[in-house]
Parts: sequence; structure tokens; C-alpha cells
Amino acid sequence: MRIYYNPKLKEVARNLRNNMTLAEKSAWRMLKSKQFMGLDFHRQKPIGNYIADFYCSELSLLIEIDGISHNDEEVKRKDKIKEQYFKSIGINILRFTDDQVIGNWMLVENEIKKFISECQLK
Repeated sequence: MRIYYNPKLKEVARNLRNNMTLAEKSAWRMLKSKQFMGLDFHRQKPIGNYIADFYCSELSLLIEIDGISHNDEEVKRKDKIKEQYFKSIGINILRFTDDQVIGNWMLVENEIKKFISECQLK
């Protein structure tokens, strides 16, 4: 599937890649260079008018890592709109908190593997 993105987000995505949060850096160490089950993940990937934390085109899977700011009601509302857009173009979303990524990577890894297994059954 060809992914459209707003070209104006290219520079924003580059800045986000250069200034990742601790949780994003931790996740990237596990996902980069096809280290996770041989899958190719991209970080801070522009998709439409949004930027996804991590995206794997082979699975049409987007992984979002939510920091404390995602507890804010306005941010939750925007996250919901973002999720609806991704789902409307056939992209699946897995969300994890900073604490899950930093403190319990095994949980995150198991959830991603579970998603992959379910995809393979379809």
C-alpha cells in the first residue's frame, strides 16, 4: 500500500527522530535494523497529516508510545482522531506507555508478537 504524507512534516519528523524520548530510544534499540523478528520498522514516520512513532509497512502496523502528556483530555481527543484516520486507511495501532516500554519491554514485545501471530492466522 502506498502511504501518502504531508511533505511539510518531513522536517518535523527529522527533528523528532533527533530528539526522541527515553522510551522511544529504548523501543528503537529493539526495533531498528530488522532486529525484531526481521521486520523493517521506521521511526517518526509521516503518514497523512500525522507522524507515527514507529511504523512497519509489512504488517500495516503503527506503534505509538504515550508519555504523560497523553493523559491530558485534549491530547486524548487528538489521539482518537489520529487513530480513526489510521484505521480508515487500513493501519493497525498498538499503544504503549513510556512506563511499559522502559519498565517492561517483555510485555510490549509479547503484545507485538501476539498481533503478528493474529495477522498470520488471517
